[in-house]
Amino acid sequence: MSSLRGGYGLTSTKTTEFCLAGRPIEPVKVSSGMDVEQLVNCYRGMGYNARRLAEACETFQKMIEEDATICLTLSGAMTPVGMSGVLMTLMEAGFVDWMASTGANLYHDLHRAFDLPMVQGHFDADDNALGRAGIARIYDVFIHDDKTLLPTDEIVRRIFEKTKLPKHFSTAAIHHVLGEEVRRTAPHPEKSLLSMAAEFDVPIYVPAHADSSLSMNLALNYLRGHPAEPEPSLDILESAAIVSGASKNGAVEVGGGTPKNFFMQTQPMLWQILGQNKGGHDFFIQLTDARPDTGGLSGATPSEARSWGKLKDAVRNNVVVYADATIALPVLAAWALTKCKPRPPKRLYARREKLTQRIIDRFHKNEAKRGK
Repeated sequence: MSSLRGGYGLTSTKTTEFCLAGRPIEPVKVSSGMDVEQLVNCYRGMGYNARRLAEACETFQKMIEEDATICLTLSGAMTPVGMSGVLMTLMEAGFVDWMASTGANLYHDLHRAFDLPMVQGHFDADDNALGRAGIARIYDVFIHDDKTLLPTDEIVRRIFEKTKLPKHFSTAAIHHVLGEEVRRTAPHPEKSLLSMAAEFDVPIYVPAHADSSLSMNLALNYLRGHPAEPEPSLDILESAAIVSGASKNGAVEVGGGTPKNFFMQTQPMLWQILGQNKGGHDFFIQLTDARPDTGGLSGATPSEARSWGKLKDAVRNNVVVYADATIALPVLAAWALTKCKPRPPKRLYARREKLTQRIIDRFHKNEAKRGK
């Protein structure tokens, strides 16, 4: 059980008694026609990462039922393999309130909406042959240069050539514009995560904005006199304001990378930089294959995050599942959709400026007090 993690000052005898009081592990029973609830209950009685996935399902359910504001962070090539459909369903149910993503996931999200193909290939393909044929490979996904990548580039550039953005804006504004344009002009907006996010006012931030094909196209627009340059400080302030304005906060972290830390840093931003202590996030789930012992942030554990003030507790309401997210995330989502009632959307995109102004006003008030 998760309560065994952390020091409890137990004697050797008491530790033995405590450990042996756990649930007996019996042979796993499977049956024809098992549903997701039966499958997760099966995992709950096991060990290793099956049990951790069951714990993650329970934690996600608790997060939803306690009306936490939920951020989903997305790294790895998830939209190319169709994971956007899972996230869209969670958004529609009100189980994802805001996102932090790599730019690549959002760029590849555009292909299907505009009928630009991505197809199943093979991981063991001859990449020299693919290169000569003009086909890019993401493991076992094939994407044609001329039929998909270049037309998508042109679509992105056209959108921002004609869009008038405010003087100061965050990456959430960039992706809201894209989502609205997909809804308005794409043949299949129902296939787009960006479109769904725009419909439900789910803000999507890309903290490593320069690291994507979307931004490569905006750089060309910049050279042509149509700049669309988001301000990183607004990403930081808006995300911190969303967290500050929530009664409880939680995350489902798909992979690690910059999106993971972007969400986690909101708490240090509030207490360490702005002097507005929120006390740490309430819930944390990560689906990852990254190890903690190499010192990388992607593998950093929730208990380590507690030492930075990023989480309220080093043990409770957090779980890391060491598993391929393409396997674990659909199970986690199906469990939530089965066990939880839909929630009304929080529509944080529309509220983000008001929330941000609130923490800015609080900061200036504190600065005035310190000045006196």
